[in-house]
Amino acid sequence: MAQGVQAMEPPKRRSPTPESGKGQSRCNGPSSGLFKRIAVCVDGSEMADALVRLAARIAEAFGAPLTILRVIEPDPCPDVTPTDPLDWDMRQQEAQADLDRLLQQARLNDVSVQWELLQGAAAEHICEWTRLHQIDLTVLGSHGERGHSAWSLAGTARKLVDGVPGSVLLVPLAGVKPDHSVRACRRIVVPLDCSCSAESVLPMATRLALASQAELVLTHVPPEPDLTRIGPPTTEDLDLEQRIIARNEGVAAAYLDQVRARLQESGVRVRTLVSNAGDVRTRLARLVRREDADLVVLSAYGRRGPRDTPCGNVAGYLLTHATTPLLVFRERPRRVLKRLSEEAATRTTHLRSPAQVAS
Repeated sequence: MAQGVQAMEPPKRRSPTPESGKGQSRCNGPSSGLFKRIAVCVDGSEMADALVRLAARIAEAFGAPLTILRVIEPDPCPDVTPTDPLDWDMRQQEAQADLDRLLQQARLNDVSVQWELLQGAAAEHICEWTRLHQIDLTVLGSHGERGHSAWSLAGTARKLVDGVPGSVLLVPLAGVKPDHSVRACRRIVVPLDCSCSAESVLPMATRLALASQAELVLTHVPPEPDLTRIGPPTTEDLDLEQRIIARNEGVAAAYLDQVRARLQESGVRVRTLVSNAGDVRTRLARLVRREDADLVVLSAYGRRGPRDTPCGNVAGYLLTHATTPLLVFRERPRRVLKRLSEEAATRTTHLRSPAQVAS
């Protein structure tokens, strides 16, 4: 069987980048939030074209090589209905032809690109492959060949969000146009909660905004005060809540103004928006729709988020309620990566093709 990998010469041109020291997070070094290896997961669905176009634009913005990744899955019950070797070979040839087509599409951007064709259980093999190749960003769709389902995320997408080692760019079906493309990036929403974790996405968001000449919208939703009570709130309770909300909104507005001034030094257009206090998750989801955002960029963890889970509370909610492409940036602790690696190694089976089994 053919190697299944094709490559082109490294790109000679790079997208504009922020000047040294400008637009950088106050909490992280200059390398934070920059991707070096990107993979996009596709199948036989029409959504693959949109995913590859978007992934190629992201890869070009960061000057990162791109791998188009596809997995051919065996029949779910091979003992009952054995896979015909001829049918399996035809599926491989069709997949390779489709990958060649997508490769040419990605080459319309100034990006080094190759494809990889795997065999076996999709989620397990993708997680293992991205770990072994140290992929920083995995691009995937919310649903695959089967299209819409009763769940906001298909089973494979859910496993990939939880299992891939780096950041995730999720493209929901609602974010794909009828011509199987995604909109050009004009407005990027960046939720911030004044924490270093949330601010770690700023270099990345700035790079994307400069590459696409998009506007950055820095947003903050003050959480509702959580006062310990016994019984209905008293007048003093209500007054205290309002004073806390007013204080938090003022601090957030001042903070966003400082971040905006810093980012504008890089030449990027920036706007700030402080929402009314409330449930952070639902208000952010409504804000993204109201702003007609083309991309949302946020950290997987905020001020309170635990680092031993795939995502924090807010990021996890947005992943399952996304109506526009959502880039979730995360740098997982080594102990978590080690556990994911061990789990992937346990789950992954080294499947042979039917032709190999028959020989």
